[in-house]
Amino acid sequence: MSLPTSVTTARRLPIIAAGLVLAIASAAPAQSVLSSELGAARHVVIPQARSFQVHSEAPGIRIDRVSAKIRILQQTATTTLQIELSNPSRRQQEAVLLLPVPPGAAVSSFLFEGASAEPTARLLPAAEARRLYDAIVAQIRDPALLEFAGYNLIRSSVFPVPPAGTQKLRLTYEHILPADGDRVDYVLPRSESLQYRVPWRISVDITAADPISMVYSPSHDLTTHRVSAKRLKVDLAPHAGNKPGPFRLSYLVEREGMNASILAYPDPSVGISGGGGGGYFLLMIGLPAEADYSDRVIKREVTLVIDRSGSMAGGKMDQVCAAAAQIIEGLRDGEAFNIIDYATNVSSFAPRPVIKNRRTILQAREYLRLVRPTGGTNIHDALLEALRPEPEPGMLPVVLFLTDGLPTVGKTGERAIREMVTRANVHHRRLFTFGVGEDVNVPLLDHLADATRATSTYALPGEDVELKVASVFKRLRGPVFADAELTVQDEQGWPAGLLISRVIPARLPDLFAGDQFIVLGQYRQDGPLTFQLAGNYLGSERSFRFNFDMDAATTGNSFVPRLWASRQIAELIDAIRQAGAARNGGFPPVSFDPFADPRTRELAEEVLRLSMEFGILTEYTAFFAAEGTDLSDWQNLRAVAGDNLSRRAMQTRTGRAAVNQAMNYAAQKGQVTLNYDNSFLDENLQRVEIAQVQQVADRAFFNRGNQWIDARLIAENRNVEPDEVVVFGSDEYREILQTLITEGRQAMLSLSGEIVIRFENRTVLVRNSIEQ
Repeated sequence: MSLPTSVTTARRLPIIAAGLVLAIASAAPAQSVLSSELGAARHVVIPQARSFQVHSEAPGIRIDRVSAKIRILQQTATTTLQIELSNPSRRQQEAVLLLPVPPGAAVSSFLFEGASAEPTARLLPAAEARRLYDAIVAQIRDPALLEFAGYNLIRSSVFPVPPAGTQKLRLTYEHILPADGDRVDYVLPRSESLQYRVPWRISVDITAADPISMVYSPSHDLTTHRVSAKRLKVDLAPHAGNKPGPFRLSYLVEREGMNASILAYPDPSVGISGGGGGGYFLLMIGLPAEADYSDRVIKREVTLVIDRSGSMAGGKMDQVCAAAAQIIEGLRDGEAFNIIDYATNVSSFAPRPVIKNRRTILQAREYLRLVRPTGGTNIHDALLEALRPEPEPGMLPVVLFLTDGLPTVGKTGERAIREMVTRANVHHRRLFTFGVGEDVNVPLLDHLADATRATSTYALPGEDVELKVASVFKRLRGPVFADAELTVQDEQGWPAGLLISRVIPARLPDLFAGDQFIVLGQYRQDGPLTFQLAGNYLGSERSFRFNFDMDAATTGNSFVPRLWASRQIAELIDAIRQAGAARNGGFPPVSFDPFADPRTRELAEEVLRLSMEFGILTEYTAFFAAEGTDLSDWQNLRAVAGDNLSRRAMQTRTGRAAVNQAMNYAAQKGQVTLNYDNSFLDENLQRVEIAQVQQVADRAFFNRGNQWIDARLIAENRNVEPDEVVVFGSDEYREILQTLITEGRQAMLSLSGEIVIRFENRTVLVRNSIEQ
């Protein structure tokens, strides 16, 4: 990346690198150190956090945006950051850049705009680097600086930011990436604070020695472009540019067939009693590069089930028929299809699916041309007709089921339809459901899809149905692995289901071209784990064994339990939602207090416990974050959550307020990246974000006034009254900070105000808000 042509002078500087270990200094010596070390600089810019004023009354320098270009060549990463700053004041301001980086980083260049005196820079000895950073913290007295205590640090020399002007910095560093077997990991440190809203653009160019099986980020959504089997280009998804947190990325190289890797977080509380081990795991499983199997994928048999009731009249019917024609023509030669259309009665293009060829395509076009909307909605019989025929041998049977209304003809009870599908689907067809509009039974469509390794999709009023259907079918391109079963074995190869528990998803979906598995669960004891993945791989029964040693488990993988908890909460809420299904007739739905009924009591209690412990809130528990909610009053929490779950999850089966729940459920049950701000769609399909809960390291904190309360204290029903009070900068404060640095949890002390934490079996109130 080249700087703009307006650059007058570009300075290439030697760089200071040091590790940050904090021992907070007193204010007077701090000023002396800062004067000698920072010179004219009055601002310290940490692009992963913010700009800090050292001693200046002028408005602070702003970080407007940051772009990162990362090139990974096998295990070597070159990271180039371009940082754009602005100065709102009317006089020139001087600043220095402090950049937290991973261990082992070496800087190759630093550039900035504008003329400047020849700078000096040197590699600071550890003691001097520590003294400088201590002085900055003591002078600024801002706990936000503590988030990166313990990191290696790059420090630039002083640079100017012109009055009412801008400055662009460009810094490049290199480091060797850690590898675990066939997996290589990259981390770009960034603040987890919800207040950090600097927009970032991140692009990664990965070249490996072997074909790349998959690339995955647990922190941010990505868009991926495969250049070749051994090279991938990855960009931060546009909506993820303002998302906080360190940018994490892993890539996995290919081995024969499928390959896998595991990321683990230790937590003895979920282990076997007395075993002293256990924790959470994230299993990532990747396919070979697509070029290796594109001509051997499993053939598909696709049955399109189209609602032609009277309510489909107009543009909806035209869009659905156009989508059906597009799908049929998009099938590969030798694949099979059928069309079933239903209203009061059920009709079909053929008694059973037919092979795609020129003749059957022409016949299907004519059949679709003659479909006319009229009558009621007989969902029960349409599904029965779609599931009944025996599939073509060797093909993956897929049903695309579309409806725009509630069942009005035949058997209309939600539970009756669900039970029929369970009995009738002896051929294990995948039932992809599409709700057209808002007047559909949303939990029913979700359940039919979930139970058959498929997904549900909703086209809201005004949305193009043809595009919605086509986008789903595009993801079903080239089935590679079907009927997947994941088991765990002991060292002798015997089934050992007790070694893992609460695995999500419990039933793995089929893998199509470009897909990957992300499986989360708990492991019960330390020691080696062997997973076996068996199923239909490219048309043949195959099994793959993956052996892992759990010694690499680390609290640095704090995203693992958080992702697991989010998925678990989604599954629990959906079980409660499905309990509201009526047996006879579509409505009214069943309604009861989920905390009182024995069928759902444990589910509801677990929703509350996990939501509190991990700080993961949904539309049903968002009231936890509201000022005035007494988080110690579990009786009231149960009452409010019970009302929300009963009224919303169980009673709301149709309409926009049901569709939003389905969208939230789909996002959460398949969540693969962190949701720092607990965002969800409300019943009007508006995005809601929660700022009163902060996830930091492997902890969650709830905000109450000027206090941040450790969620573990609340979840464990402990008294939040402190056993001791610790003040910023005291000896006790330094002791706690040093311990947290060794645990990788120092960011807990970066929250502003007062913090109530559980530390070494005692409750500690940390006062970060102090007089300057």
